Amino acid sequence: MIEFDPAVIEAIINISAYVAAGLAMIAGLGPGVGMGYAAGQATEAVRRQPEARGPIITTMLLGQVVSASTSIYSLIVALYFVFAIS
Repeated sequence: MIEFDPAVIEAIINISAYVAAGLAMIAGLGPGVGMGYAAGQATEAVRRQPEARGPIITTMLLGQVVSASTSIYSLIVALYFVFAIS
């Protein structure tokens, strides 16, 4: 069996935590793209039907809030990996 120095084990754990934090932040990419697309579509809808501006914007913002929760969760997981494990 291979025995490692405790400093090496700690370095491996820290490196793994940083890699995991980076991978967790990739989860923020999808919601960002989706929210941009939704805003563009809402802008188009308002341009076509200006009288429906209120309901369109309300629906868009509600969807963006739900979508942003995924990014917030991935940020919390990444921060946990960086600060709690290190």
